[in-house]
Amino acid sequence: MSDLLDCTDPATRPLAITAAARAVSTGSLVVLPTDTLYGIGADAFNSAAVTSLLAAKGRGRDMPVPVLVGSWHTIDGLVSAVTGAARDLIEAFWPGALTLVVEHAPSLAWDLGDARGTVAVRMPLHPVALELLAETGPMAVSSANITSMPPAVTAQQAYEQLGESVSVYLDGGEAPAGQPSTIVDLTGPRPRLLRAGAVSVDRLREVIGEFEVP
Repeated sequence: MSDLLDCTDPATRPLAITAAARAVSTGSLVVLPTDTLYGIGADAFNSAAVTSLLAAKGRGRDMPVPVLVGSWHTIDGLVSAVTGAARDLIEAFWPGALTLVVEHAPSLAWDLGDARGTVAVRMPLHPVALELLAETGPMAVSSANITSMPPAVTAQQAYEQLGESVSVYLDGGEAPAGQPSTIVDLTGPRPRLLRAGAVSVDRLREVIGEFEVP
Protein backbone atom coordinates (compact mmCIF):
# COMPACT_ATOMS: atom_id res chain seq x y z
CA MET A 1 0.00 0.00 0.00
CA SER A 2 1.30 3.45 -0.90
CA ASP A 3 2.13 6.05 1.75
CA LEU A 4 1.15 9.71 1.22
CA LEU A 5 3.42 11.70 3.54
CA ASP A 6 3.11 15.37 4.45
CA CYS A 7 6.25 17.42 3.82
CA THR A 8 4.66 20.83 4.36
CA ASP A 9 5.10 20.53 8.16
CA PRO A 10 8.75 20.98 9.21
CA ALA A 11 8.12 18.69 12.19
CA THR A 12 7.12 15.68 10.06
CA ARG A 13 9.22 16.26 6.95
CA PRO A 14 12.43 14.54 8.16
CA LEU A 15 10.54 11.30 8.80
CA ALA A 16 8.89 11.53 5.38
CA ILE A 17 12.26 12.10 3.67
CA THR A 18 13.73 9.11 5.52
CA ALA A 19 10.85 6.88 4.45
CA ALA A 20 11.21 7.95 0.83
CA ALA A 21 15.00 7.45 0.87
CA ARG A 22 14.50 3.97 2.29
CA ALA A 23 12.04 3.15 -0.48
CA VAL A 24 14.51 4.35 -3.13
CA SER A 25 17.30 2.23 -1.61
CA THR A 26 15.15 -0.90 -1.96
CA GLY A 27 14.37 -0.26 -5.62
CA SER A 28 10.88 1.16 -5.10
CA LEU A 29 9.40 4.24 -6.75
CA VAL A 30 8.64 7.54 -5.03
CA VAL A 31 6.83 10.71 -6.05
CA LEU A 32 8.42 13.99 -5.03
CA PRO A 33 7.68 17.69 -5.49
CA THR A 34 10.04 19.84 -7.54
CA ASP A 35 10.10 23.50 -8.49
CA THR A 36 8.45 22.71 -11.84
CA LEU A 37 6.10 19.70 -11.55
CA TYR A 38 5.79 16.58 -9.41
CA GLY A 39 8.18 13.82 -10.43
CA ILE A 40 8.24 10.04 -10.18
CA GLY A 41 11.69 8.89 -9.17
CA ALA A 42 13.94 5.88 -8.66
CA ASP A 43 17.58 5.09 -7.93
CA ALA A 44 19.39 6.15 -11.11
CA PHE A 45 21.83 3.25 -10.76
CA ASN A 46 19.17 0.54 -10.29
CA SER A 47 18.18 -0.59 -13.79
CA ALA A 48 15.24 -2.66 -12.51
CA ALA A 49 13.86 0.36 -10.66
CA VAL A 50 14.21 2.54 -13.77
CA THR A 51 12.40 -0.14 -15.79
CA SER A 52 9.60 -0.06 -13.21
CA LEU A 53 9.45 3.74 -13.54
CA LEU A 54 9.05 3.50 -17.32
CA ALA A 55 6.37 0.84 -16.90
CA ALA A 56 4.45 2.93 -14.35
CA LYS A 57 4.32 5.81 -16.83
CA GLY A 58 3.58 3.61 -19.83
CA ARG A 59 6.71 5.00 -21.44
CA GLY A 60 9.15 3.25 -23.78
CA ARG A 61 12.93 3.06 -23.64
CA ASP A 62 13.04 5.45 -26.58
CA MET A 63 12.26 8.25 -24.08
CA PRO A 64 15.14 8.01 -21.56
CA VAL A 65 14.60 9.16 -17.99
CA PRO A 66 16.29 12.42 -16.86
CA VAL A 67 18.40 12.56 -13.71
CA LEU A 68 18.06 14.96 -10.78
CA VAL A 69 21.12 15.84 -8.69
CA GLY A 70 21.41 17.54 -5.34
CA SER A 71 24.43 19.77 -5.92
CA TRP A 72 26.41 21.56 -8.62
CA HIS A 73 29.40 19.31 -8.10
CA THR A 74 27.58 16.02 -8.68
CA ILE A 75 27.55 16.61 -12.43
CA ASP A 76 31.36 16.47 -12.54
CA GLY A 77 31.20 12.76 -11.72
CA LEU A 78 28.43 12.04 -14.23
CA VAL A 79 29.70 13.56 -17.47
CA SER A 80 32.72 13.13 -19.73
CA ALA A 81 33.54 16.84 -19.50
CA VAL A 82 31.74 19.96 -18.33
CA THR A 83 31.97 22.48 -21.17
CA GLY A 84 32.19 26.23 -20.72
CA ALA A 85 28.58 26.65 -21.85
CA ALA A 86 27.46 23.99 -19.39
CA ARG A 87 29.32 25.66 -16.53
CA ASP A 88 27.86 29.06 -17.39
CA LEU A 89 24.32 27.68 -17.51
CA ILE A 90 24.77 25.76 -14.25
CA GLU A 91 26.04 28.85 -12.46
CA ALA A 92 23.18 30.96 -13.83
CA PHE A 93 20.23 28.60 -13.38
CA TRP A 94 21.01 25.81 -10.90
CA PRO A 95 19.27 25.02 -8.72
CA GLY A 96 16.36 25.78 -11.02
CA ALA A 97 14.21 24.86 -13.98
CA LEU A 98 16.89 24.16 -16.60
CA THR A 99 17.71 20.63 -17.79
CA LEU A 100 20.99 20.07 -19.63
CA VAL A 101 21.58 17.19 -22.04
CA VAL A 102 25.25 16.20 -21.87
CA GLU A 103 27.43 13.20 -22.71
CA HIS A 104 27.67 10.99 -19.65
CA ALA A 105 30.87 9.40 -18.39
CA PRO A 106 31.43 5.98 -20.07
CA SER A 107 32.24 4.42 -16.70
CA LEU A 108 28.75 4.95 -15.29
CA ALA A 109 26.87 1.71 -14.67
CA TRP A 110 23.31 2.82 -15.32
CA ASP A 111 20.54 2.21 -17.83
CA LEU A 112 18.12 5.12 -18.23
CA GLY A 113 16.74 4.00 -21.58
CA ASP A 114 18.06 4.36 -25.11
CA ALA A 115 20.03 7.53 -24.36
CA ARG A 116 22.92 6.86 -26.79
CA GLY A 117 25.56 7.93 -24.31
CA THR A 118 23.81 11.09 -23.14
CA VAL A 119 21.93 12.09 -20.00
CA ALA A 120 19.50 14.91 -19.23
CA VAL A 121 20.43 16.31 -15.82
CA ARG A 122 19.00 19.01 -13.55
CA MET A 123 19.32 20.35 -10.01
CA PRO A 124 15.84 21.32 -8.77
CA LEU A 125 15.09 24.37 -6.64
CA HIS A 126 12.82 22.70 -4.07
CA PRO A 127 13.76 21.94 -0.45
CA VAL A 128 12.00 18.55 -0.33
CA ALA A 129 13.65 17.37 -3.55
CA LEU A 130 17.08 18.58 -2.43
CA GLU A 131 16.75 16.96 1.00
CA LEU A 132 15.77 13.65 -0.60
CA LEU A 133 18.63 13.83 -3.13
CA ALA A 134 21.06 14.48 -0.28
CA GLU A 135 20.03 11.09 1.12
CA THR A 136 19.78 9.10 -2.10
CA GLY A 137 22.30 10.57 -4.52
CA PRO A 138 21.30 11.04 -8.18
CA MET A 139 17.77 9.92 -8.99
CA ALA A 140 16.14 9.05 -12.29
CA VAL A 141 13.07 11.32 -12.28
CA SER A 142 10.36 11.92 -14.86
CA SER A 143 7.10 13.85 -14.60
CA ALA A 144 4.62 12.09 -12.29
CA ASN A 145 1.94 11.20 -14.81
CA ILE A 146 0.90 8.53 -17.27
CA THR A 147 2.43 9.29 -20.66
CA SER A 148 0.09 11.54 -22.70
CA MET A 149 -1.88 12.50 -19.56
CA PRO A 150 -1.58 15.94 -17.87
CA PRO A 151 1.46 16.31 -15.59
CA ALA A 152 0.74 16.38 -11.86
CA VAL A 153 1.12 19.62 -9.90
CA THR A 154 0.04 18.01 -6.59
CA ALA A 155 0.79 14.71 -4.90
CA GLN A 156 -2.90 13.78 -5.08
CA GLN A 157 -2.97 14.28 -8.85
CA ALA A 158 0.08 12.04 -9.13
CA TYR A 159 -1.59 9.35 -7.01
CA GLU A 160 -4.74 9.46 -9.13
CA GLN A 161 -2.65 8.53 -12.16
CA LEU A 162 0.09 6.30 -10.75
CA GLY A 163 -1.69 4.69 -7.79
CA GLU A 164 -0.05 1.73 -6.07
CA SER A 165 2.86 1.53 -8.54
CA VAL A 166 4.55 4.13 -6.30
CA SER A 167 5.53 3.25 -2.72
CA VAL A 168 5.85 6.74 -1.21
CA TYR A 169 4.26 10.04 -2.23
CA LEU A 170 5.88 13.14 -0.72
CA ASP A 171 3.30 15.91 -0.49
CA GLY A 172 4.98 19.31 -0.66
CA GLY A 173 1.93 21.32 -1.68
CA GLU A 174 1.22 22.57 -5.17
CA ALA A 175 4.21 22.74 -7.51
CA PRO A 176 5.15 26.43 -7.76
CA ALA A 177 5.95 26.62 -11.49
CA GLY A 178 3.29 24.28 -12.85
CA GLN A 179 5.24 23.88 -16.09
CA PRO A 180 8.17 21.71 -17.19
CA SER A 181 11.81 22.67 -17.19
CA THR A 182 13.52 24.13 -20.23
CA ILE A 183 15.81 21.59 -21.94
CA VAL A 184 19.05 22.56 -23.69
CA ASP A 185 21.17 20.02 -25.60
CA LEU A 186 24.91 20.60 -25.17
CA THR A 187 26.15 17.51 -27.01
CA GLY A 188 26.57 19.19 -30.42
CA PRO A 189 28.82 21.95 -31.72
CA ARG A 190 26.32 24.61 -30.55
CA PRO A 191 23.77 24.62 -27.71
CA ARG A 192 20.33 23.65 -28.99
CA LEU A 193 16.93 24.23 -27.40
CA LEU A 194 14.99 20.96 -27.15
CA ARG A 195 12.03 22.15 -25.09
CA ALA A 196 10.81 25.59 -24.09
CA GLY A 197 9.78 25.75 -20.44
CA ALA A 198 10.13 27.68 -17.22
CA VAL A 199 13.43 29.33 -18.20
CA SER A 200 12.81 31.66 -21.13
CA VAL A 201 14.81 31.82 -24.36
CA ASP A 202 15.70 35.44 -23.60
CA ARG A 203 17.21 34.48 -20.25
CA LEU A 204 19.25 31.74 -21.90
CA ARG A 205 20.57 34.19 -24.48
CA GLU A 206 21.71 36.51 -21.71
CA VAL A 207 24.04 33.75 -20.51
CA ILE A 208 25.28 31.91 -23.61
CA GLY A 209 24.39 34.20 -26.50
CA GLU A 210 22.81 32.75 -29.63
CA PHE A 211 21.92 29.06 -29.85
CA GLU A 212 19.85 26.80 -32.08
CA VAL A 213 16.08 27.14 -31.65
CA PRO A 214 13.81 24.76 -33.63
